[in-house]
Amino acid sequence: MRVLVVNAGSSSLKVRLLDAADALAETLDLPPARPGEDNAELAERLAAAGDVDAIGHRVVHGGERFRHAVRIDEGVTEELRALTDLAPLHQPGSLAGIEVAERAFPGVPNVACFDTAFHVTLPPAARTYPLPAEWRARWPLRRYGFHGLSHAYASRRAAELLGAGGDLRVVTCHLGAGASLSAVRGGESVDTTMGFTPLEGLMMATRSGSIDPGIVLWLAERKGVPVSELADGLERGSGLRGLAGTADMREVLAQAGSGDERARLALEVYLHRLRASIAAMTAALRGIDALVFTGGIGERSAPVRAAAVEGLAYLGLELDPLRNDTADGDADLTAEGAAARVLVVEAREDLEIAREVRGALRS
Repeated sequence: MRVLVVNAGSSSLKVRLLDAADALAETLDLPPARPGEDNAELAERLAAAGDVDAIGHRVVHGGERFRHAVRIDEGVTEELRALTDLAPLHQPGSLAGIEVAERAFPGVPNVACFDTAFHVTLPPAARTYPLPAEWRARWPLRRYGFHGLSHAYASRRAAELLGAGGDLRVVTCHLGAGASLSAVRGGESVDTTMGFTPLEGLMMATRSGSIDPGIVLWLAERKGVPVSELADGLERGSGLRGLAGTADMREVLAQAGSGDERARLALEVYLHRLRASIAAMTAALRGIDALVFTGGIGERSAPVRAAAVEGLAYLGLELDPLRNDTADGDADLTAEGAAARVLVVEAREDLEIAREVRGALRS
């Protein structure tokens, strides 16, 4: 089965065509699909990908309804549209991408694959916010988790690389513009750093990550900052950009190395939170067998990997400096004699989506 994988973002439409053996047959990076627009030209360009048997879409939010990949029909589309309030920055683009694909390939089945689905296994203690009971009864206020497609693939690939199975305890670190960790035991997510929205957890490129909610209340009530300004500041003006003036980790590293104090502080805050969160995920697992780095920063930044692992020897984690500096693609970076393994795994959400598409259409 040839599967076309569509990842609709705010700035691009990333398309990957995988053949029956999961070899990459075609790669297209197109302009983003625009919600509410015709997108006819974009559909024509998408159709140029060639013959496909099924189309898989990355959808950020599946809410409480969608716990597995699902074939898209009119009813599913309406339910996805109803979830826009939970992911206003992501869901409209996914819906537009679905519309474009249906126009480009009429009659070809489309399947929605959800970033939240991998985390439906979170136990009650990990998914529940300690909020008033009446709030929780009235609204879906719980921790959903995100980047699930990446965490699912990275944890399964780690098990393959280690020749392990069973109750393997893995902490996966998806570090990119968005960043999150997941604690995975035996292939199931038992904890993660993102929650109700992708704003919770680690400091990111432009997102604040977890902060004291009292800050938001103080700014809104005492200083009169509009909600729209608060949302924009937390989503687009915080994180690395807020502290260092740039959202690019490569620039932060270079500037910190040149003595820039803002960049140095940004890097220290980033690493402080990353190390603390790795330890927290390890606590959720009651130990660790492997730490896995993936995503743009996780895969390409040896200094970030080294600094993240530094100081975690008490968890049995230690990098081999040469292996870390020369890693290219999937690799074992573990120092000789370390009790737990450290791996880097290429992010391949396309493979995870293709796997889920085939499973959904077989069932």
